[in-house]
Amino acid sequence: MSATTDPPEGTPPTAAATRAPGKPRFGRRAVVWLIIVVASVLGVISILSSWANQQALDTANWRQTSEEIITNPKVAPALSAFVVDQLYSNVDLAGELGAQLPPILKPLAGPAVSALRDPATKNVQKLLARPRLQERFVNASELAHEKFINVVKNETGHGISTGDGVVTLDTTQLINEVGQSLGVPPAIMSKIPANTGVITIMRSDQLGAAQTAVQAIGVLDVWLAPFVILLFALAIYLARGFRRETLRNIGWAFVLVGITVLVLRRVGGNYVVNELVAAPNRPVMHDVWLTVTSILGSIGRGVVLYGIFAIVGAVLAGPTRAATAVRRWMAPTLNFRPGMAWAIAGFLYLLLVLWGPTHELHQPAWIVILAAMVAFGVYALRRETLREFPDAQPGGFVASIRSTWARMRGEDAADTAAAELARLGEMRQQGLITDDEFAVAKARALA
Repeated sequence: MSATTDPPEGTPPTAAATRAPGKPRFGRRAVVWLIIVVASVLGVISILSSWANQQALDTANWRQTSEEIITNPKVAPALSAFVVDQLYSNVDLAGELGAQLPPILKPLAGPAVSALRDPATKNVQKLLARPRLQERFVNASELAHEKFINVVKNETGHGISTGDGVVTLDTTQLINEVGQSLGVPPAIMSKIPANTGVITIMRSDQLGAAQTAVQAIGVLDVWLAPFVILLFALAIYLARGFRRETLRNIGWAFVLVGITVLVLRRVGGNYVVNELVAAPNRPVMHDVWLTVTSILGSIGRGVVLYGIFAIVGAVLAGPTRAATAVRRWMAPTLNFRPGMAWAIAGFLYLLLVLWGPTHELHQPAWIVILAAMVAFGVYALRRETLREFPDAQPGGFVASIRSTWARMRGEDAADTAAAELARLGEMRQQGLITDDEFAVAKARALA
């Protein structure tokens, strides 16, 4: 058996010997980055499917959306013009009026009806401000949505058949009530064709694609979001030695995903409206699109907010002087009064839930998930302060402020720099910071 000997002088060190202690391999970093990228792409798809399932395919939410649309002051003029156009296009108002006039006045019937078109449109706008007519519109929209859901899910309800696969929005009742309110005689209203005011939303040749899309959306909404969260958790688990950096990168990924969703909402709305709507009605339909996609916008803004929280958390766990000062300030409470720390965190989170600035904070499942994330953050922060400041004592807040101020003024600079370097070296050995972060913090401490 040969004895182990040291390599002779001048022998170049091996790759294993030159690798900095605790420095993660490039391959592991690449895998972590790949997971973050895949999770981000799937996150965008998950958000879009969640919006479609919760707003576009949920009748209760759709009714609320319809109420917001009809009460929008910009919508009334366009809807009023549509209703008046339906009356003028399907009823010979000039002929009906001429039949009621003396022969000498019959030539005035056409100009009179044309002159009344604009006042009639304005009167309809006033009528649409009444709750009863708004309720007519909302009911018609809700019924059309129920038809759509029954058709694409191959179900029946409320006497609705799915055989022909045609979905329509029927505003006939609204048109009839508006005509009566404008004083159009019942004899004339009875001559309006039965399909007047019926808007086709989906044709039978679109049924197969719509049913497939709805089935896919239902599956994605249930399973994709948890899978994305598990991917991000896997990335953090694999990032041993650079977890704080990975948390920061995931925070930026959240911000990018949220901004992407908001951009898609805006760009998609512009494309849909410009392709399907006539130029005069495009401003109104842009407002309608924003209303229909309000949940999508709320989710996008929420994801950006959560990403900012993750970035702030990663910075708070970093080696900077400001972050260290904040941890030192929080250490007495976290280390020796954990009950108070948990109570404060829970109270602040409860206030956030009561405020509900994002869509997720209105969903019970997401409230629980976000609460678990907050709890993990408090746990990780307390674990760090216990390791970093084990001797922190309650009531040391003023002392920590004075110590921080003294360091900022340069007092005992040598002792402070030595202690800071020792602390940074320990953090690098434990894999809490990378070599690059250690070099930056070292330069700052020696400055």
